[in-house]
Amino acid sequence: MIEVRVPDEQEGTKAVVRAWLKQVGDAVAENDPLVELETDKVTQEVPSPGAGVLAEIILDTDAEAVPGALLARIETENSPAKTGAQEAKPAQTRLEEAPSGAPGPRPTPGNGEAEARLSPSVRRACLQHGIDPSRIEGTGRHGRVTREDVDRAVASATVVTVGEPTTAQPRQFSPQDIPHDRMRLAIAENMVRAVSEAPHVTALFEADFSAIAEHKAAMAARGVKLSYTAYVVKAAAEAMAVAPAINGRWEKDRIAVSPTIDIGVGTALGEKGLVVPVVKDTGSLSLEQIGAKLDDLTRRARDGKLERSEVSGGSFTISNHGVSGSLLAAPIILHQGQAAILGVGKLEKRVVVREIAGQDAILIRPMAYVTLTIDHRVVDGHQTNAWLTRFVEILENWPKL
Repeated sequence: MIEVRVPDEQEGTKAVVRAWLKQVGDAVAENDPLVELETDKVTQEVPSPGAGVLAEIILDTDAEAVPGALLARIETENSPAKTGAQEAKPAQTRLEEAPSGAPGPRPTPGNGEAEARLSPSVRRACLQHGIDPSRIEGTGRHGRVTREDVDRAVASATVVTVGEPTTAQPRQFSPQDIPHDRMRLAIAENMVRAVSEAPHVTALFEADFSAIAEHKAAMAARGVKLSYTAYVVKAAAEAMAVAPAINGRWEKDRIAVSPTIDIGVGTALGEKGLVVPVVKDTGSLSLEQIGAKLDDLTRRARDGKLERSEVSGGSFTISNHGVSGSLLAAPIILHQGQAAILGVGKLEKRVVVREIAGQDAILIRPMAYVTLTIDHRVVDGHQTNAWLTRFVEILENWPKL
């Protein structure tokens, strides 16, 4: 008998069972996807650790899945023959246990091959809501329909009638109301925990991006397209040298400084919230390598194709909120394993005063506000301002090609 367990590399992130991709009694091959686990960051498929028959499902859909928890058992050829039959019984779905006289869910037409690829959770949701799964565009592996796809289809098709409320009626809701999904609930939980556990302090600087704009244009002329975020990530990594604790975290007995600079970059997912893909070991990468990794991670983040390892292990975070028009923000530190987060505002032309040949001059320059929010248990004002001073200095004195 083979045990299937929740992967350990969750770093404290709460996961839930999103959908089972195999049913009890199904034959499975090694590395076949068995179950989808969902966190606030990513949905991950857990593969079968061996070949056999799925004998028992321990954690059903919507159950919390902590690292190391037992998900299921797989019967192998060496297992006792009776095991599968004995253990499959408790794992029958609620639909199968319903009494024969009870009204069942509405049957739905569908393509036989597509139906066979549906997980029990997806099939049950389609039956409950009367949805034909063949009409849903699947976003799972190989176009498979996931539970999230069904939820999205239900939400888009649901119309709520709004009437005049009276004391005898339940509260009515608007069609514009947005029901919570797991990612939004997890984000909310993390926000509350973050501000209650870590004392946040924010420092504000202003950066002139003239040198960056010139270098970026010169690189584009050579056929290398880079985003401003790539420059920000590179400058942030180099600035760690003056204040290593910025790249650390609070522990009960010490301030633990990460041996590598692993920078997460907040990526908006529209109404779904955001994820933070991590550029690992940024300090060892060139500007061009950082740009290529950012492009790849951002694209796959928006396609929902990131692996869990790509959104975990960050030691520092950047929130480039300026891309959506914000001039100034003080983002909070969401990850327990970090001590600071950088906020970068909208890049815009402003009038500034500069000294030229001993005389003050009024110039127009591309400027942006940058903030560093720190966990005051780990970092004080001196390190905060030293880091920001060096960060801005790197941006404003970027070498010419």
